[in-house]
Amino acid sequence: MPPSPHSPTNSSSKPLLSYEKDSYSPPWRSDLIIFVNGILMKPKNLIHLTPTTSLLSFLRANGLTGTKLGCNEGGCGACTVILQKWTGKVVESRSVNACLFPAVGAEGGNVVTVEGLGSLRGGMHPVQERMMKSHGSQCGFCTPGIVVAMSAIFVNNPDATVDEVEEHMDGNICRCTGYRPIWDTAKSLCSDAKKGPCGESCNSCPEQNDCDIEHLIPDPGCCTTNNSNSKVKPSCNVSSSSADKFKKDPVFSKSFNELDYAGIPFPEELKVKSVTTPFKILKDDVTWYDPRTLEELLELKKSYPEGRIVVGNSEVGIEQKFKNMKYKVLIGGCNISALKGISETDSNFVFGANTPLNDIAHSCEASAGSTPGSTPFAIHNMLRWFASTQIRNTASLAGNLATASPISDMNPLLAATDSTMKVQSKTNGARFIKVNEFFLSYRKTALQSDEVIVDVTVPKTGEFEFVFPFKQAKRREDDISIVTSAMRVKLEVAQDKSGFVVAESAFAFGGMDAKTVAAPLTSAFLKSKPWSLKTLNEAKSTLFKDLPLPDDVPGGQPEYRRSLAASFLYKFFVSVCVQLETVAGGVPVEAIDDREKSAALSFVTSRKPTMIGTQRYPKPKITPGLEDGTDDMPMKCPPVSKMAMTKDAVGKGSTHQSGALHCTGEAKYTDDIGLPVNGLEGCLIHSTVAGCDIKSIDASAAEKMEGVVKVVLYKDLVDTGGNNKLGPIMKDEEVFGTKRVRHVGMVLGLVMADSLEVAQEAARAVKVEYENHDDNVIVSIDEAIKAGSFYPTTDHTIESGDVKAALETPGAVTVEGTFRIGGQEHFYLECNTTMCVPKEGGMVVHTSSQAPTKTQMFCASAAGIPANKVVCKMKRMGGGFGGKETRSVFVAAACAVGAKIVNRPVRVTLDRNVDMQTTGQRHAFVANYKAAAIMEGGKPKLLAMDVNMYSNGGCSLDLSGPVMDRSLFHLDGAYKWQALKVHGLVCKTHQPPHTAYRGFGGPQGIVAVEHVVDRLATKMGVDVTDLREANLYKEGDATHFGQTIEDGTWNVPRSFSDVKSQSGIEERKKEVSEFNAANKWKKRGLAYIPTKFGIAFTAKFMNQGGALVHVYQDGTVLVNHGGTEMGQGLHTKVCQVAAQAFGISSDEVFVDDSDTSKVANTQPTAASMSTDMYGMATLDACRQILKRLQPFREKLGEDASLAAVATAAFFERVDLSAHGFYALSDARCGYNWDAVADGSETGPDNSFRGHPFNYFTQGSCFSMVEVDLLTGDHSIVRSDVVMDVGSSINPAIDIGQIEGAFVQGVGWSTVEELIWGDEEHKWVRPRGRLFTQGPGFYKPPAFNDMPAEFNVTLMDGVANKFAVMSSKAIGEPPFAMGIAVFFAIKDALGKAREEQGVEDEFVLMHPATSERIRMAVGDKIVAEGGGGGAWQAKGSY
Repeated sequence: MPPSPHSPTNSSSKPLLSYEKDSYSPPWRSDLIIFVNGILMKPKNLIHLTPTTSLLSFLRANGLTGTKLGCNEGGCGACTVILQKWTGKVVESRSVNACLFPAVGAEGGNVVTVEGLGSLRGGMHPVQERMMKSHGSQCGFCTPGIVVAMSAIFVNNPDATVDEVEEHMDGNICRCTGYRPIWDTAKSLCSDAKKGPCGESCNSCPEQNDCDIEHLIPDPGCCTTNNSNSKVKPSCNVSSSSADKFKKDPVFSKSFNELDYAGIPFPEELKVKSVTTPFKILKDDVTWYDPRTLEELLELKKSYPEGRIVVGNSEVGIEQKFKNMKYKVLIGGCNISALKGISETDSNFVFGANTPLNDIAHSCEASAGSTPGSTPFAIHNMLRWFASTQIRNTASLAGNLATASPISDMNPLLAATDSTMKVQSKTNGARFIKVNEFFLSYRKTALQSDEVIVDVTVPKTGEFEFVFPFKQAKRREDDISIVTSAMRVKLEVAQDKSGFVVAESAFAFGGMDAKTVAAPLTSAFLKSKPWSLKTLNEAKSTLFKDLPLPDDVPGGQPEYRRSLAASFLYKFFVSVCVQLETVAGGVPVEAIDDREKSAALSFVTSRKPTMIGTQRYPKPKITPGLEDGTDDMPMKCPPVSKMAMTKDAVGKGSTHQSGALHCTGEAKYTDDIGLPVNGLEGCLIHSTVAGCDIKSIDASAAEKMEGVVKVVLYKDLVDTGGNNKLGPIMKDEEVFGTKRVRHVGMVLGLVMADSLEVAQEAARAVKVEYENHDDNVIVSIDEAIKAGSFYPTTDHTIESGDVKAALETPGAVTVEGTFRIGGQEHFYLECNTTMCVPKEGGMVVHTSSQAPTKTQMFCASAAGIPANKVVCKMKRMGGGFGGKETRSVFVAAACAVGAKIVNRPVRVTLDRNVDMQTTGQRHAFVANYKAAAIMEGGKPKLLAMDVNMYSNGGCSLDLSGPVMDRSLFHLDGAYKWQALKVHGLVCKTHQPPHTAYRGFGGPQGIVAVEHVVDRLATKMGVDVTDLREANLYKEGDATHFGQTIEDGTWNVPRSFSDVKSQSGIEERKKEVSEFNAANKWKKRGLAYIPTKFGIAFTAKFMNQGGALVHVYQDGTVLVNHGGTEMGQGLHTKVCQVAAQAFGISSDEVFVDDSDTSKVANTQPTAASMSTDMYGMATLDACRQILKRLQPFREKLGEDASLAAVATAAFFERVDLSAHGFYALSDARCGYNWDAVADGSETGPDNSFRGHPFNYFTQGSCFSMVEVDLLTGDHSIVRSDVVMDVGSSINPAIDIGQIEGAFVQGVGWSTVEELIWGDEEHKWVRPRGRLFTQGPGFYKPPAFNDMPAEFNVTLMDGVANKFAVMSSKAIGEPPFAMGIAVFFAIKDALGKAREEQGVEDEFVLMHPATSERIRMAVGDKIVAEGGGGGAWQAKGSY
């Protein structure tokens, strides 16, 4: 008997397999043959490699840090590499997820990382260069993975078309850019992307430079995108499109197949060196076998029946990482040629069990019989939406079948098509199993432990036989289905030739049971029935009986899932009828109205949309701003008009300072910094429950583990003299938990060990006992309100005008109700990470944080070290979005305590799931309101609104108070209300502390008021766009908080008018009307949204910043400032400001890492204020130096270089360094909530409290969407943004910020939903646990989710005298524009409900998920599924 794979074993005690004995030839090899970037890995590179080491860990351990860890589950693509292998005939190159793929799986191959594609020193790859030039990176953390994924497409097919690229850029997430510039990069390389208006290729045209057929107006700028038919505003005289770029920029002049590119070199040794012999490796009590023949595999399964076969590792890798499952024997299955391959006969397809799914998809797409309703058509379309290209490149049908996931996409299709599996064992030989009989129960199949799946035979459809795939998920691309299905019917002509009858049918579903399940009652009912709508409606009732989904089903959404199953059945019926019309041969077919045929349309079988758009911005110019001084802000230095105008200075769209480093993988992030010699890896110990006391913590088992150096708990912190208190405002958090456990994931301690794997294992071994459990763990806002659980200091009210009287105005229309607003995960691609290095009684803290000073102070406090001996350094972040303003600090503080105690460097990096569970998110809100409006002079007028806002603050205050305050400041929208009362209160719950997020409460206020305005318009019977435009503020109006709209500063009305004109409002309305009239089950809707966003920290003391500037004798300039770079382009803009001041190129200015020893007492990089503060502080320092240099400039002449002037000054002992400082005027910031009116006030209501904002960044947005009413799927047809950003310092960066913020706002409003273990989701346990952890369950927008047409315009003539160089802040303001998509969806649903005859008003809660969309339609299917009426989808708020 072989040893159990779950028992401790060693190589000497294992029985030899028959072919391991000397008589077997060839023997098992033990020498790993792995090439990386063409270089053979030597034994020293392989020393720590084990059978469970991921390819990512292996690469990073060998210094290749361009490949990033983003999620550890193959869901973000940051870890993408290319794996090359020699097939015996060709080099096969596949993009794979290195975080999942086992390093030993690369045996016999060449791994190509981003560093292997190109570098700054050796020359950039075409994809890298174009990505940089297209401004395709912001934070840059995702960029290497995207570059590699894109490169893989062109490596495999240099002639790749736009369609091919659009199909395969589906495995990467970018949280910053909004994807448009990345699409530009890819499409510029496509063989068919550069066709001119004449229809011919621009590249090959000899007249391309003289062509007078213009796509757009001339004089293109630096931002690129695809051609659009949008109208051009005459005020904007720079417009860019891909077509312009392709024609005028040499970098973009050729497609990939026209480049002189030799390709990625493949090691010749791998072509001649024999790697056909089987391989094995034993390490850490785990054995990896890599057989090369089926016979070898069968022998292994006979000897080790519990050994897991690994092909793509997308399931086993997840089990090992997140379920802590251990396997003693792993068997590689990807090098067995007998299990790969595709064959086709007249009646069947036969797919080798381990054939990559992408190979199957491509083969079926190319099949001659691939027509709608055919087997290859169904397989291809189901697979193209399955997971991602990277996953499909390694995953197999056998893996899908053996895993037996109840929500698998392919298993229902194989079951419905009556497919057959061939399975085989060494002992019993081969046998055949029908797929529809294979799944026995949850994750249990008919496969015996010693059997392997050899192949799958899938029958082709015959005459009058049709099969169609269906699926619906939270997000289209790379998402797990909510419900998936395949349906097949075989029809025959009725005996009387009157039509068709059902000869045979099969229906299979995923997501409707604990296994892939059929619908036998429905199939039996349909047998011999006429293929008619009457039959379908009767079958629908039977289908509900086949799928008795209980209301408390795990995963929730029972009403939606039941409705989806029935909706799929109707879509199937219509799809079959549509196809029958083409093949019926004169036999009558059930007549389907043209409008009903829209039911047959589905994203699953439709081509992915081509993304087009235009960016427009004013010609670069220097506009005097704050630095030129005003009456209340005098500046003593020379005005901007005296500064030199240089080629790369202010107003130009320079590329990101780190753009090239991002694209080559050379940009270093905190986790990329090498751990010093004797450094340790740390892992936090977290609570597993909430609402109880800690009884005891037993770390003895962990401390005994080999490799563990120390387990640190609260008592150790005390012993080292540290302070356990944390918190940015109220010190109500702890570094290490002492008694009360307030949220799931609360930090209890820290394990430090020689390796991360050991530290994590030890952290899991720590035993925590709990006691005194709360009977009612408060999780939601409603629960907190019921229990009276609040933060009293956050109770704030603003009242302007007589709200009660205005609400009672005679003839007024009133609305009242409750609106719920969802939270949002930051999902920065780089998780929180800190490395602390003790240094001579102090410490250097390397961290990924928006708040270096806050990090410095709390690390010093927690570790008991004076702040002057703690230096915090921050090079760059892989995204922040507010999530690293305060919530990175607890990680750094724990790390600092550990590093001090062991006096060794320690690094702590959070896994994605841990980061999401512990660091907090955007606050969920509930708004209870009453509002009124009236028709006055033929126009709708807003009268009054009374709103009570509640937010879910979590278990500690963090920044929840100021977040609530900003929401109150923005509850007016961009509208003048006659009277307005807003009240806010933060709820205290057992969720982790929620925190800052892009917009900081402003978006929640804006979406709430827009919901109210939308309801008022509906009740008044007026166009909501007219209501919005008629009530916009005018100059001289005062806001409800008392700030007057100053003359010459209010551009919202113009932006609203411009976006209406740019989008062609009347054309769009007509387009929507005609589309809706022609389609019953697809509807379009549109929305126009104006926005204003206040710029300043509302806490006055925070509006300050410093900078340190050095001029060197060679004329170069070094800047350090108090801000941090997280992708927003702050460093790049500061470079431009300094370059402008000194009259040099921005290439001659460098902004170094954020460093508290260079610029101290900094404020967090937040509130969109950083360019305003650090641009001015840098300019102040520059002017100090310029003043000192002025005598030398006069002496040497105006043409003298800065180098000459600086050198002359140096020899005269003149200081070439300066510290600059800027503080926003007292008159333009600060709001005192405690101020009380004394009766002497003369200004607007509440003006005595202060002036919270320096100015407003403004803009307006249009969006048009298309909704599939039967599934809830939606797509964005078009979006237009017109933005007032003042006089842009860098329009390329500003446009990128607008696009990225908009798409992030769209995600918040649609596909991003947080689910917590609360009263609405009792299947999530324990209470307070975040269910939506990681990209497997939480879905930020993907490439396919951006608008199909996306146009952005920066307004001209909108100078801003209140900020540096007349610019405006841009990071946060565009975010709220994403709600235009939410209201466009609501508009489409309103039209659908009207057509369905549903007269009741409906409330669409936020976000507009596919469930909420589908269940709001109000049709009969929804009612039968358990929805309808006032039913609302459950949510976590």
